[in-house]
Amino acid sequence: MDRTDLADFLRTRRARLKPRDVGLPDGARRRTEGLRRQEVAELAGMSIDYYIRLEQARGPRPSRQVLNALARALMLTGDERAHLYHLAGETPLAGESPAGALRQGTQELLATLTDIPAYVLDAGFGILAANPLALHLIPYLRVGGNEMRGIFSGPLHREVCRHAESFASAAVRELRAARATRPELTGLVEELAATSPLFTRLWAAHDVEIRRELRKRLLHEVVGEIDVRRQILDIPDSGQRLIMYVPVPGTGAVEALRTVRELLERPGYARSG
Repeated sequence: MDRTDLADFLRTRRARLKPRDVGLPDGARRRTEGLRRQEVAELAGMSIDYYIRLEQARGPRPSRQVLNALARALMLTGDERAHLYHLAGETPLAGESPAGALRQGTQELLATLTDIPAYVLDAGFGILAANPLALHLIPYLRVGGNEMRGIFSGPLHREVCRHAESFASAAVRELRAARATRPELTGLVEELAATSPLFTRLWAAHDVEIRRELRKRLLHEVVGEIDVRRQILDIPDSGQRLIMYVPVPGTGAVEALRTVRELLERPGYARSG
């Protein structure tokens, strides 16, 4: 394990990320270049003390689980993720990187989608990356989090989406279809069933359907409703999907998204709803 290079690598990857890249407000008085250590630790689900020790080249050898969490939190590409493993004295397992790392081409494509909300999911509905519009308009999204947990973890989904229960029902139908081929999703199903009465009720219906295109109305405190279609682009040989919320023509959604994007360019702006 090369502790010094690992520490340098973590610091440089943290510095290149903007808060809005992971759904955080920039803040008018932010002094830190890129993300704060506290923010990376929270995104990766680890203690701030542990993360600080890693950046100071005095931490213990991180486990594969910790490395995966750091790769998601820092939005590493596949090559960067493999490099992180090597610095920690680990070897990525065959087939492990595609599910847990963002491909360079996918990252570049996502970077071009500045006018529509867009994000990338892995095969387990984990959120690998998201653009600023998606993180702002769909605040239950968190890079390193899980879309299903976001939908069913509390009232937030209902606050940002008109007809939220209909969308949640479609999500459950897709999760049931996915679990048939991915038994590892059973743990997620059991977790949601234990915490969400809505999920339990919808799951009991045994409905199955893969969401290919779905109309959704996002709610925003300034522009009101934004009428979009949720469209999915499968990324070959990775199990990943690029989710795009494309404005419905003739509804004013294009103008509304443009207004929201302009709001996001104001230093320190964050939605209050």
